[in-house]
Amino acid sequence: MIPISDLAAVREQLAARSTTLVWVETPTNPLLNIADIRALARAAHEAGALLAVDNTFASPYLQQPLTVGADVVVHSTTKYLGGHSDVVGGALVAADGELAERLAFTQNATGGVAGPFDAWLTLRGIKTLAPRMDRHCRNAMRVAQMLAEHPAVAEVRYPGLPSHPGHKTAQEQMRAFGGMVSFRLLAGEEAAVRTCGRTRLFTLGESLGGVESLIEHPGRMTHASVAGSALQVPGDLIRLSVGIEDCDDLLDDLRQALSD
Repeated sequence: MIPISDLAAVREQLAARSTTLVWVETPTNPLLNIADIRALARAAHEAGALLAVDNTFASPYLQQPLTVGADVVVHSTTKYLGGHSDVVGGALVAADGELAERLAFTQNATGGVAGPFDAWLTLRGIKTLAPRMDRHCRNAMRVAQMLAEHPAVAEVRYPGLPSHPGHKTAQEQMRAFGGMVSFRLLAGEEAAVRTCGRTRLFTLGESLGGVESLIEHPGRMTHASVAGSALQVPGDLIRLSVGIEDCDDLLDDLRQALSD
């Protein structure tokens, strides 16, 4: 496990072993780190490997990894593609026709096929993906800017902020910066847990990508199983899935939740 932004470390690992596949998520969950897809694709291909990109947080509206060198794109269609928190599914998109046929054979052989209604719900969501993502992005930017100025907040992780270490790369490969925002509190873990419990419009939940706004404490929820490992996240971290509600209402909700 190596940092996705450390291209030298990636090349070192590729040179040290025989690698079939490089797997990357960008933006990452929940720290919203950014990977340079084009550079990783070049490194993977030079080593004879494929590059697979989990594009769930960005969605195909904001980022198209296949156009910058990726071989496979992965989506949780449960999230932004479905968009309404009412379907569970996933998708693989391959750049090469022969690889796509191999993946389709495996899918058919193992039975991982969506039911007709699940497929219909996902297709319904895709029809409104563009306007929803535009609104998610606008709201998330305002939320991130407010949090960056709040006295209770130690750090904001959002690729749209110039302070984000991956901001320049995100500008180059994304249409906009997404609806996910993570931040850390100065007062520590217990304050983060209390904040998650005090919101009124942001509902406590582990999912993301729906029209409604969600808040979670990754250390005790989605990432509790990796505590004590290299994947452990800070205890004072809060993750937001910013929805499409009126943004002034969302800002007011976060301000009151962060107040003493």
